Amino acid sequence: MRVIAGVLKGRQIKAVPGKMTRPTADKVKEAVFQVMGPYFKGGAVLDLYAGSGSLGIEALSRGMEQAVFVDKQPKAIHTINENLKSMKIEQETEVYRADAFRAINAAAKRGLQFDLILLDPPYKKVDYAKLLDEIVKLQLIKTDGIIYCEHDVSEELPLIHEYLSLLKQQNYGGTIGITIYQKN
Repeated sequence: MRVIAGVLKGRQIKAVPGKMTRPTADKVKEAVFQVMGPYFKGGAVLDLYAGSGSLGIEALSRGMEQAVFVDKQPKAIHTINENLKSMKIEQETEVYRADAFRAINAAAKRGLQFDLILLDPPYKKVDYAKLLDEIVKLQLIKTDGIIYCEHDVSEELPLIHEYLSLLKQQNYGGTIGITIYQKN
């Protein structure tokens, strides 16, 4: 794995050891960042279910100013910290070991809001409708902010949401589904 574009372009990203996580392929990462915005003019990103942190690191490389990484697996947290340290971007980041719902509630209590939220949970383990509703209810996503969801193609994500517009829904390689929303 590597950083595709931006100030950290070409830098290697360590994967989480073992089979607990499934890294997003470089070609998928490149394609989805072209949709979400090839480059950002500042802002904050939440990488929930972060794994190695590669999606959040890509967003920082492309211009996001701050990132919060969350994962509940100790090996993932260790790997994220190693990746951030090797790229010398620890000062722009926060890393938490927590359950996703606990983490978003904690972020809301702190009054945090994000321009980009990255959701790449273990396939078929998360109720996306419930998670999206909670993110909106807690006011974690700014107006015009983007929510990226990576999922198994068999999972059906909401096509219509009261506060989110569907920007793109596409399958990659027959197994990976990508759904991207924007906050109205």
